[in-house]
Amino acid sequence: MKSEETPFVDGPLDGRVLPVLLGPTGHPPKVYRVPVPDDAGGPPTVLVYRRAPAAGRGRISLGARWQYEYDPDGDKGSGLKWPWSKRGSH
Repeated sequence: MKSEETPFVDGPLDGRVLPVLLGPTGHPPKVYRVPVPDDAGGPPTVLVYRRAPAAGRGRISLGARWQYEYDPDGDKGSGLKWPWSKRGSH
């Protein structure tokens, strides 16, 4: 499988560049979850990063096409968003 060196922005992995496996379309996953073990033996904390276009890329550029941005809310904002769905009560 192919991988791509992908930078991570904000959060605990800020400034790191990690190899991320590419999918069949040649893109990394939209959401990247990093489990962090708990020192006390409890359940691991999961850091959530979301894929975004790499900052500062011009039309012709070599290097990372994508970057991962830290999502402190985790999976709360994930899921399908249908046009007929409304937030809050009526």
